[in-house]
Amino acid sequence: MQFSIKSGNPDKQKTGCVILGVFESKKLSPAASLFDEATDGLLSDILRRGDMNGEFGQTLIMHSPAGAACERVLLAGCGKESEFSPKRYCELNARAACVINESGARDAASYLPELEVKDRDSYWKVRQSVECTLHALYRTGKQKSRQKKESRPLKKMILALSDTDSPKEAETALKDGQAIAKGVSLARELGNLPANICTPGYLAKEARALGRKYKSVSVTVHDEAAMKKMGMGSLLSVARGSREPAKLISIKHSGGKKSDKPVVLVGKGVTFDSGGISIKPSAAMDEMKFDMCGAASVLGTLKTCAELDLPINVTGVIPATENLPDGNASKPGDIVTSMSGQTIEILNTDAEGRLILCDALTYCERFKPKVVVDIATLTGACVIALGGNAAGLLGNDDELVKDLLEAGQYSGDRAWQLPLWDDYQSQLDSNFADMANIGGREAGTITAACFLSRFTKDYKWAHLDIAGVAWKGGKEKGGTGRPVSLLSQYLLDQCR
Repeated sequence: MQFSIKSGNPDKQKTGCVILGVFESKKLSPAASLFDEATDGLLSDILRRGDMNGEFGQTLIMHSPAGAACERVLLAGCGKESEFSPKRYCELNARAACVINESGARDAASYLPELEVKDRDSYWKVRQSVECTLHALYRTGKQKSRQKKESRPLKKMILALSDTDSPKEAETALKDGQAIAKGVSLARELGNLPANICTPGYLAKEARALGRKYKSVSVTVHDEAAMKKMGMGSLLSVARGSREPAKLISIKHSGGKKSDKPVVLVGKGVTFDSGGISIKPSAAMDEMKFDMCGAASVLGTLKTCAELDLPINVTGVIPATENLPDGNASKPGDIVTSMSGQTIEILNTDAEGRLILCDALTYCERFKPKVVVDIATLTGACVIALGGNAAGLLGNDDELVKDLLEAGQYSGDRAWQLPLWDDYQSQLDSNFADMANIGGREAGTITAACFLSRFTKDYKWAHLDIAGVAWKGGKEKGGTGRPVSLLSQYLLDQCR
């Protein structure tokens, strides 16, 4: 889809549809008022007759408006002006995109970026218009034998600026928004693939494809023999039940100076999680193909970095494996030795994410990182605690945690901090090894992070538990692409 920036009166736009905002109590937005004046009160008449009153989420399409150059005009209800928040702005753009896409209009001009959004500038509004539009128009079902084809899908979108907005800033927002949307789309695509296609080897193949496409990207893939040589006994213990070979993928975007320390992103890549010997209930087990969404978000974020050629060094590390039951699979009570030399008693084989992440986190030391952020669909406890709105965030460095929280707030891809106090560490005590891999039912998200913290003492580290936000179930089943937007915003902030 093509996006462009343009200014000018809405009635002069020669396009398939002009998008205008209407607030509750039938109050026209500034652009809608100009359109109304040029069309001899067309919009006022429509509102006066009660076709809509501006309630949030309402939409109304009018065809061939007399006095205007466009084929259609879409009125989008903005709700109460005092309640028009960043979240509502994003939802409004998504809603408008879906309505236009179904209307038959091939192109459109949106005046939604002219709306006032509290504490947000024109850069944010343009960027979010792009991201939200592309996110809303994404379609699943790529594996169906008969693809549903839209007869006249939306192909072009003009984002209109007011006279006071900076065209240069808007063009930057356009570029950033499209790059982030591409990263989100890649993460969604990978998450939505079935586990018989998206294997550890497939993730390695996708990483190599990024390396071929972008000059700034280089890729290294370690096989099980190399991991064994490095002493990754914890990671390999998870792979023992699978016939798909595990992979350790390292993907680097070299945009900064050689001497610059990299930001390292570690993504959990369990391409299917049955729970192993501690097998999961069968209900919704198909959704365990999404247990590699941390890995998908790392690949998506690296794609965004390469698209924008960000002047920063970023390294992605992806431990990838399946977790399946087998005669050779790890058993509850087994003890394994991690790359760090610490021993782990495996009390539950379904707590496998931390077992692969701990070796990957130790592996990160070789990069002498500026910071390390791991991203994982780690605990069901995080879903219970925060639902599907925010990722759980814990870490050993207050500044890093603060930066990630702010990036999430600005991008709309939010996280919420949980405590990482030493009080919780004793829950991981084991009579037979240095630690157990679970800490009991209480504070499950926190004790999982406590486990990881034992492998991150030599650098600044944060952990994002995305179990509640990485995908949706039910009728809307599919990957969300989160937290690519959060991570991309964090990296953009580091470049300023």
